[in-house]
Amino acid sequence: MARGEPKTLESLMPRVLARLAGESGRASSLTPLWTAAVGENIARHSRPHQLEGTTLIISVESAEWAQVLSRQEESLRERLNEKLGPGTVKTLVFQLVPR
Repeated sequence: MARGEPKTLESLMPRVLARLAGESGRASSLTPLWTAAVGENIARHSRPHQLEGTTLIISVESAEWAQVLSRQEESLRERLNEKLGPGTVKTLVFQLVPR
């Protein structure tokens, strides 16, 4: 079995974090990747809460943020999957959890 190019820790880390989140159900380990994918402004008002299979539940601080992010769901999911790997997250659910 031929081996490919060696992978860097930076390239492996997102998939390792996704696996940990998937196995535990807790998605807080994905917070740095969420922030990198969505940007600081969105990350200040939302955070990964739980990963259930391919559904990532995002806690948001207000109904307004849930609505805004719901409209951007496809784009946010695509940016997140660029970091985690294709198909890791198929659905984003936004849940109101005031901070």
